[in-house]
Amino acid sequence: MDTMKIIKDVISQYEENQFNEIIKWEQKVPSVVSMVLNTALKPVTMLVQAIVPSKAIKGALVASNWLAESITDSKDIIRDGGVGSIKELQHKDLELSDKLANEVHNWANGIATVEGGAIGLAGLPGMIADIPALITLSLRTIHKIGLCYGYECKSEADKRFVYGILSAAGANTVEEKSISVATLQAINVTISKMTWKRMSEKAMSNKYGLEAAILTIKALAKQLGINLTKRKAAQAIPFVGAGVGAAMNLAFVNDVAWAARREFQKRWLYNNKKIEVQV
Repeated sequence: MDTMKIIKDVISQYEENQFNEIIKWEQKVPSVVSMVLNTALKPVTMLVQAIVPSKAIKGALVASNWLAESITDSKDIIRDGGVGSIKELQHKDLELSDKLANEVHNWANGIATVEGGAIGLAGLPGMIADIPALITLSLRTIHKIGLCYGYECKSEADKRFVYGILSAAGANTVEEKSISVATLQAINVTISKMTWKRMSEKAMSNKYGLEAAILTIKALAKQLGINLTKRKAAQAIPFVGAGVGAAMNLAFVNDVAWAARREFQKRWLYNNKKIEVQV
C-alpha cells in the first residue's frame, strides 16, 4: 500500500511525535487475549456464536451506528475546545484535540467496565444484550472522538470511515488489521480526490479492492462476531461472567478508542498537509 511521510518544514515536533505513535499503533499486533480464551473455552465460544450469529451483529451495526450518531452530543466538545463549531477543530491544534479525545477515551472505558460487569452477572442471557450495547458504545466512542478532531461523521463516506476504525480495532489477525488500516488510508485520500458516489462505483467494479472491503458491512459483522465471542466466551458462565464482562468490555472499548484516536489524528495531519502520501 501507499505510505505516508511527514512534511518536515510544516510539521511541529509534537505532531511528528504523534505521527510516529500512529505508525507504532498501525504495526502493533492485535490483542491475543481472545486467542487464549478461545483455546480454553472453545465449546462455549461455539455456543455463543450460534446464539449470537453474524447476521444479528450486522443488524446491530446498522442500528447502532444510527443510534450512536444520534446520541453523540457536541456541546461539551465545543465548550472545552473553546471553538464556535466542531469544524473549527479540523484546523486548530492537534494537542488540544488529543486532550479532548483523552477525556472521551477515559469516559468510554469507565462506561464499558460498569456495563460489562453489570450485564455479565446474568451469564449467557446477559451477553445477548451486552454485544449490541457494546457495539453501540464503541460506535458512539468513535463518533465522539471524531468530533474532537473536527469531524462530524454524517456523510456516507464518513460512516464507512467509522466502520473502518471498528474493523481495525476488532481485527483478529495482523492481516485483517493491515487491510483495515490500508482501507482507511485509501478512504482519506479518495475523499479528497473524488465524490463518494465515484468511490462506491470504483469499489463495485473491483470487489477485491480496498474500498470494496470496507463497504462490506457483512464482512465486518463476521469479523466482529469472531472477535467478540472469543473475548467474551467465559462471560457465558453466570457470576464468573461479571468479572470477564467488565474486563473484556474494557479491553475492547480501549482498543476501539485508540484506533479512533490514531486514525483521526492521521486524518487531521493529512488534511492539514502535515503528512503526504508516498507512492
